[in-house]
Order: sequence, then structure tokens, then C-alpha cells
Amino acid sequence: GENVVEISCHGGKIASSLVIEALLENGARIAEPGEFTQRAFVNGKMDLAQVEAVADLIHSESIKGAQISARQLIGEFSARLNEIREKALNAAALLELELDFAEEEIELTNPREIEELLSEALKYCEDLSESYKSAEILRSGFFVGIAGRPNSGKSTLFNALLRRKRAIVSSIPGTTRDYLEESLSLGGVSVRLIDTAGLRKAEDEIEIEGVKLVESVLRQSNLILIVNDITQGTDRSDKLRDELKRDYPEAKIVLAQNKIDKIENFSRRENELYISAKTGAGLDELRSLLEKEASESSESAKDVLLNQRQSALLKNAAKEFESAIRDLKFGRGNEIIAASVRRAAGFLGEITGKTWSQETLNKIFSRFCIGK
Repeated sequence: GENVVEISCHGGKIASSLVIEALLENGARIAEPGEFTQRAFVNGKMDLAQVEAVADLIHSESIKGAQISARQLIGEFSARLNEIREKALNAAALLELELDFAEEEIELTNPREIEELLSEALKYCEDLSESYKSAEILRSGFFVGIAGRPNSGKSTLFNALLRRKRAIVSSIPGTTRDYLEESLSLGGVSVRLIDTAGLRKAEDEIEIEGVKLVESVLRQSNLILIVNDITQGTDRSDKLRDELKRDYPEAKIVLAQNKIDKIENFSRRENELYISAKTGAGLDELRSLLEKEASESSESAKDVLLNQRQSALLKNAAKEFESAIRDLKFGRGNEIIAASVRRAAGFLGEITGKTWSQETLNKIFSRFCIGK
């Protein structure tokens, strides 16, 4: 939305640095993070939902996430949101206008049609706000915390899934004292593998801190993969699995019986994986399971990569639409119903930037890198 001068120069650090240095000496300044996009927003070239799509496109951890961000940047999400907002405002206007003709008993609205419109808006807001967790997976990755007793083969499995040596492997229990994190792409979704320290009763200060770190990692994990040393018995980690299910109810828990190459006969239990991190046996099945879980956990994010701000505003709008529908059914006054509808429309408008505060802009653009 402003006049722009574009300078082309030779590549490399020296030439471009000298050009920038000359510009700064003559009155130019370095752009603030996201300043170009911010000016485009202020000048009406894009709305706030599109601005946030730029940041998501830059930081996307998955192919699917990048594709959804690109669609959001084009304006598909904004168009649908504006359509619902305009319909809501029109309904509120008719309800308020009808008050002026109350004495003449002239009806300008059809209560059933108003209810259908508000119900459609309510469903859209509720369904979309629920996709926030899926969007976070596409934005930041599907977190898999690898847990288990010391020396159960967690680090060996971590290396095997990455197909490279990343973690130190030793027969000495407790080699991993905190955690290691690496990513791999499965089915177009970034899967964040986290190799944690062995879970046991901490005996020294370092171990106590290590256990605290493990707990924080497991708290943010979408899936907890328990690795059990089958040579010590298939039920050795059953108590640990029960504890983790109790402590982290939102995470899916999967138990993998490891080191099957070291024993000849064993009975298979249902809903458990049987692998050898050392030889690779069963790892294809494990990768398929991780890909399936990551894909299913992110599938509800189809049209927009919703963030926390947008999700909160959609939930607030949903509450107002729900209140308006309830008041409509109970035959309450048009002014009460219209007020709820206008508040809902206001929350939807905040998503696209129909109304905004400098604090909101500062928070959004703090995620941008310089020059975007």
C-alpha cells in the first residue's frame, strides 16, 4: 500500500551488507519484525486472519499446515467468516427495526429463519474452535514422548526411528539424564520425537531435575510411547502405563515391547507393539501407527490453521449465538436477542481485524521475523 524502492545487488554477505549500511547512513532504518505485513494490514491490503496466515506459513512444520496457511492467506477463511458476520448483523438489524413497528404489530422477521441462521453460525463457530488442537499439531508438530524404565532401549529406538545416531546408547542405566528432541516427517505431518530419561525413583539432585523435565515433556505430548524391556517380563511396565494414563489423561498411551530379538518365545498381548530397536523388527508397524495417529489428530484442521486468539474469539461468539437462540425460543424481547447477536458479530470481526487494538497487533507481529 505504499511506494517501494527495490534494490538488486550481487549475492553474498559483503555486497548486501554494504548496501544496507549505506542506506542506514542516509536515513533508512531496519524494519521491525513483520513491519511490511503490518503496513499491508493497516493500509487495507489484507485482513488480520491473512496476516496470521503469513506467520503460520513461515513457521509451518508440515506440508499440510503450509497448504492450509496458503489457502487462509488467499482469503477463503476470511470470506466465510465475513459472510456469517454480515448475515448475523442483518438479522440483528431486522430485529431492531421490528421494534419501531411494534405498535402497528408489523413483523419483519421470521423467527424460524432467524433461528436457522443463528444455529448455522453457532455450529460453524463450535466446529471451528474445536479444530484448534489439530491446528497446533500442524503448526508445531505431533509430539511423541518416549518413556520407560531405565535401560529399556528408549535411546536405541529414538535413533532407529530417526535412522541416524542422535542419542548416546549405553548398557549403563540412566545414560539419558534429561531429554533429546528431533523431528521426522510422516505422511506430511511433522512428528516430534522426544527421548526422555528413564523413569525411576530419583536418587540425586540431577536425577530429580531430570524427572521434572520428563514430566513437563509428557504433559505436552500428544502420544506417550512406553518402551518396555521384554526380557524383564511383558508386565514390567504395566504399573507405569496405569500411572501415565492417570496423570496424562488427554494423551494416547502406546506400549511397545522391545528387545524381542533377545528371547525366543513370548506370548503377544492385545493392543501392544512388539519390536526390536536393535534389529528393526516391528519398526515399520510402529512408524505406520505414529503416522496414523498424527494424521487423525490433525484432520479436523481443513480450512484454517486456527490459533489460540482465534479459537477464544470463536468460543465467545458461540456463547453469544447460543444465548440469542435460547432467548428467541423463550420469546424474549428483540432488543435482548439483537444485543447478543451484535456481540457475537463483534467477536467474529476481531478475528479478521474489523476491530483491533495495538496490543493485539504487537502480540501477533512479535512472531514474525525481520523483513516479512
